[in-house]
Amino acid sequence: MHKSIFLLLFLLVSLTTFAQQRFADIGDLLLENGQTIRNCRIGYRTYGTLNRSRSNAILVPTWFGGTSQQKAFVASPGGVADSTRFYAIVVDAIGNGVSSSPSSSTAQPGAQFPTFTIRDMVRSQYGLVTKTLKLSHLYAVTGISMGGMQSFEWMVSYPDFVDKIVPIVGTPKQSSYDRLFWGTQLAILERGNFSAEAMQTVSALHQLNLSTPGYFFGHMNAEEEPEFVRKTEINSAETNPYNWASQLRAMIGQDIYRGRTVAELKSAIRAKLLVIVATQDHMVTPGPASELARALQVPLVQLTGECGHLATSCEEATVRREVTAFFKP
Repeated sequence: MHKSIFLLLFLLVSLTTFAQQRFADIGDLLLENGQTIRNCRIGYRTYGTLNRSRSNAILVPTWFGGTSQQKAFVASPGGVADSTRFYAIVVDAIGNGVSSSPSSSTAQPGAQFPTFTIRDMVRSQYGLVTKTLKLSHLYAVTGISMGGMQSFEWMVSYPDFVDKIVPIVGTPKQSSYDRLFWGTQLAILERGNFSAEAMQTVSALHQLNLSTPGYFFGHMNAEEEPEFVRKTEINSAETNPYNWASQLRAMIGQDIYRGRTVAELKSAIRAKLLVIVATQDHMVTPGPASELARALQVPLVQLTGECGHLATSCEEATVRREVTAFFKP
């Protein structure tokens, strides 16, 4: 019996780990600003099986710079998009190097790639879901960080299309601190002409804000800092600065209110909402998401440890427990 259970778990984990990278060709994508991404391709991976009523699909957008391959864990048995229960669609956000991006476009490479928004990302995903996967509804949308921003956008762009939405350490609108942090990274890249050296500096700054001073104090001696910086610089060599900048611009412009009051926003929302924030988050500050959750009177889960933006890993059991309970029928 124990061997059978182990084999079953091994097969399930293997299925979620090695799902095939797929692409949806959605044609020319007209953007909010009037520009067009030519021959737009959206990368995605699917896990699990669509039920007979086609009512168990969960969309999971990627975080900033992340890929669908890196997000496979969400569909593992017991994960928030458990592939033994749900049909999980993990989608590569525009600009991540897998979907249409400055690094992958032959028609609009590098600096020629159009400026897109979080809303444009979501519109491309809606095209994937409706035209390629032929779905007329989603049970849920959930994502971490920039994936959380996309989750908030789904709530207002397609309010009748999704039953439940869980933004995790995301934000409905950038705070002044967020805009300063993301804007500083973008300025470094632009003023450094998108050089490798500029990308190294941005990567170090990004790593610094992933957690908190307390976390660094408890996990890294001062003498280890040079080696940490060296490894950060090595890893930055694999990052395309134009891709990074394109998603930075999308996040900086994030604002689901679009001039509406909270009351007007509330009247437009149809999905059930669960908001998860990290109280010590220095990457995506929790204020705007917490404020909106309280105004809408929806459940708010606060991760209070000193891991900061990395709280989703440090307090993963809490996230999994809360989301699993929320996703129950």
